[in-house]
Amino acid sequence: MKIGLLSDTHSYLDDRILAHLQGCDEIWHAGDFGTAAVSERLAELAPVRGVYGNIDAADVRHLHPKNLRFTCEGLDVLMTHIGGYPGKYAPDVRALIKENPPKLFICGHSHILKVMTDAKHGNLLHLNPGAAGKHGFHKIRTMMRFEINEGKIQNLQAIELGKRA
Repeated sequence: MKIGLLSDTHSYLDDRILAHLQGCDEIWHAGDFGTAAVSERLAELAPVRGVYGNIDAADVRHLHPKNLRFTCEGLDVLMTHIGGYPGKYAPDVRALIKENPPKLFICGHSHILKVMTDAKHGNLLHLNPGAAGKHGFHKIRTMMRFEINEGKIQNLQAIELGKRA
């Protein structure tokens, strides 16, 4: 299963983003779509799993939940927008992870691409794809691609999309 992962598009999609999503079996968006039109455009390429972010209005919140827990190819996944990272999880996320740690935890919000392992919680893998959009303080727009095979993440790629401005 080939996954395209992005976050913080803030209503912005360009040909670079769309090109990197070609051939993905699913597209996962970790919040701050900006508008429902972003989700709808992504869904033209592949099925979308996503969560709403702090800037998303009712149109996006109608399509996507705050937290999303699912299994993909045997991998237990938890996704939210404002989640923090190992050692500094947001309070509501900390409780979810402590109670039932997923194997993969995904969030956005920080606009900082991160790949970290949390040994304290069963070696869960934390991914934050950074920001694919142009709004924010980040200098380089980023996203990720990876494959899931029998519950394992393989071929993880961090993708630079170019400068924000």
